[in-house]
Amino acid sequence: MDLRKLKTLIDLVSESNISELEITEAEGKVRIVKAEAVSQAAQLIHYAAPPLMAAAAAPGQAVTPAPSEPQPESGHVVKSPMVGTFYRSASPGAEPFAEIGTVVKEGQAICIIEAMKIMNEIEADKAGTVRQILCENGQAVEFGQPLFIIE
Repeated sequence: MDLRKLKTLIDLVSESNISELEITEAEGKVRIVKAEAVSQAAQLIHYAAPPLMAAAAAPGQAVTPAPSEPQPESGHVVKSPMVGTFYRSASPGAEPFAEIGTVVKEGQAICIIEAMKIMNEIEADKAGTVRQILCENGQAVEFGQPLFIIE
């Protein structure tokens, strides 16, 4: 599909009342979703997907074990509600939502996980003090992976 045709389709979706358009042609498949529909309907999405499994190795190949996750200290563990990319701040160069020693309230944003180009604020599910941050900025995280320890 050429760029002019794609731009025309994007313009049609943005100017119409439809929120989504999917077209399949011999060259491929295109799906256009209006930004307002995505942000209104899915500003904070919690996916209940199982963690990603390692692919089976071909005969004669060894499977390399995944790097072990840091072992959390005692305290309340805040886990990732989805698969995505972990960010400590709202934008590059901005102050992180939480640092070690930060006192957080229940419901306060402590990080962002980007999933499918949507920035999802992750909130503390318990009030307390951040004792440990278990992920690096920009790191890929899986469903259920520990992110923070709050005491």
